Amino acid sequence: MSDASMGSAPASRKKSSLHTLDARTKKRNAAETRFKVYGMTAIAIGLFFLVVLAVSIVRSGLPAFTQATLNAQITLTQAEFDAAEKELFKTKAYSKIFNTRLEEQLASKGVTVAFDAKAIERIAGKTGGTIREHYRANPGDLGKPVTFQLATSSKVDGYFKGRVTRDNMVDSRFLMLSDLDLVDALEEAGIIRRGINWTFIMGGDTGVDNPGGAGIGIAVVGSFFMMMVVLLLSLPIGVAASIYLEEFAPQNRWTDLIEVNISNLAAVPSIVFGILGLAVFIQFGGGVLGIEDLRASAPLVGGLVLTLMTLPTIIISTRASLKSVPPSIRDAALGLGASKMQAVFHHVLPLAMPGILTGTIIGLAQALGETAPLLLIGMVGLIATSYPDSIMSGLVEPNSVMPAQIYTWAARADVAFYEKAWGGIIILLCFLLTMNIIAIILRRRFERRW
Repeated sequence: MSDASMGSAPASRKKSSLHTLDARTKKRNAAETRFKVYGMTAIAIGLFFLVVLAVSIVRSGLPAFTQATLNAQITLTQAEFDAAEKELFKTKAYSKIFNTRLEEQLASKGVTVAFDAKAIERIAGKTGGTIREHYRANPGDLGKPVTFQLATSSKVDGYFKGRVTRDNMVDSRFLMLSDLDLVDALEEAGIIRRGINWTFIMGGDTGVDNPGGAGIGIAVVGSFFMMMVVLLLSLPIGVAASIYLEEFAPQNRWTDLIEVNISNLAAVPSIVFGILGLAVFIQFGGGVLGIEDLRASAPLVGGLVLTLMTLPTIIISTRASLKSVPPSIRDAALGLGASKMQAVFHHVLPLAMPGILTGTIIGLAQALGETAPLLLIGMVGLIATSYPDSIMSGLVEPNSVMPAQIYTWAARADVAFYEKAWGGIIILLCFLLTMNIIAIILRRRFERRW
């Protein structure tokens, strides 16, 4: 038998090229393409719903930033003021003077319309009280022309915004169909005009009967004081606890238990913290211990409650920032003779500070939008009508905050309050976006890359 017959010829292999795609490569590339399509589709769906939400909020909330006002120029003489002060029903006397001057103003502009004092009251509310308070506080304006800008009623304001029309108008004690003729005449004369509603931006709540004069400015101040309490308490406590747990605490069952509980507290519903705050700070601190500053609806109490809720978030983010610092930084500092505390506070902490600040701001932004804990400490039931006159009164005096104020407006029956609630959401979102932008800027500005 020859040598050639003893050995079998090698199997022929199909020649291939790197430039030619085989079946397996095509299948793999098709799967990758499909995955990219799925990802882009998911992003598109998310952006679509985000745009729908943003458009809905803006469309529903922008009308709250405008208001139809009745601008009447009144000249009240000293004799008329003295006569009105002698009347038994002073508000009615001032309303009569206002109506007379308003009718004269209409006539001077050549507008003729049936004038009804009751209709003016339905259009602009009880004007007599506003005029009386103004001239009592400013007696020097007697004998001088003074222009009063009075917010119109919610139905009149809705008439200019298209919410109320003559077709869907139903006569009620708030507005009659015939009153719209007088409204049109006042608009023609330039007495009723639409403009920026500064009262909504700078004012406070006015109760259930006056949605036109309701504002969120005082609630913004209440939120500011509450956030100051949260920042001054949660930042040092959270950072100190994180540094100890991450850098100094021994690894044993107790530290493991503490870490597990901190992680669990970050997932506890916010209303639980509200119950805790109600029991500890108000019932025990304010009732049993008799601490007068711990009263319901005070921004100090709200800040203490939100501090408890924010601490787990700050601790977790701070520990993550400390872990991100390379161990070589610690080893180098210790090798050069620094103590453990010097290595942490002089080297590790400055490098971790961008992440710490970012986590703190995100935690504050989350606390700013919380409503449930504040409902349980009474902030939803308070109508704050004036700004605090000092820092201490801003902390301990009852006040409202933006989320609670928005909730209050949304729960009221008048459609104008629902409009105010959407406007309040726009202002709240502006604050939240600002805080998140600050967090991003701080991270980009101070971030170190290794």
